[in-house]
Amino acid sequence: MPQRSVIPVLVYDGDCAFCTTSVNYLMRRLRPKLTVTPWQFTDLDALGVTRRRAQHELLYISPSGTVYGGAQAVAKLLLRAGGIWVWPGGVLTLPPVRWIAHGIYRIIATRRDRMPGGSPACAMPTEHRPG
Repeated sequence: MPQRSVIPVLVYDGDCAFCTTSVNYLMRRLRPKLTVTPWQFTDLDALGVTRRRAQHELLYISPSGTVYGGAQAVAKLLLRAGGIWVWPGGVLTLPPVRWIAHGIYRIIATRRDRMPGGSPACAMPTEHRPG
């Protein structure tokens, strides 16, 4: 059985400059109480997460072990930050906003090597790229 943390864990791609810059920016602005770690230095099995999923999207693992990915991980991060961030975090969980946010997240994630601060190391593994 995977070991659970008493606070949430945010897992991101530490090899991706765009991802690292984005997470660092959010942590400075939001200051949520959680553990932030690149998947490359994380015991993913202990968190109940596969390497493939960790390469694919930002992950938010709740203390109960529920895993939220992509736009829903961002929503949980905003909710965890509290204050004025609760409102946008809550909106991101509601359909149809949730579906739109998922689509936008996927577009950004699959093109993160072309985003500001991105580099060839940021490219998604080929098995995750569309078509």
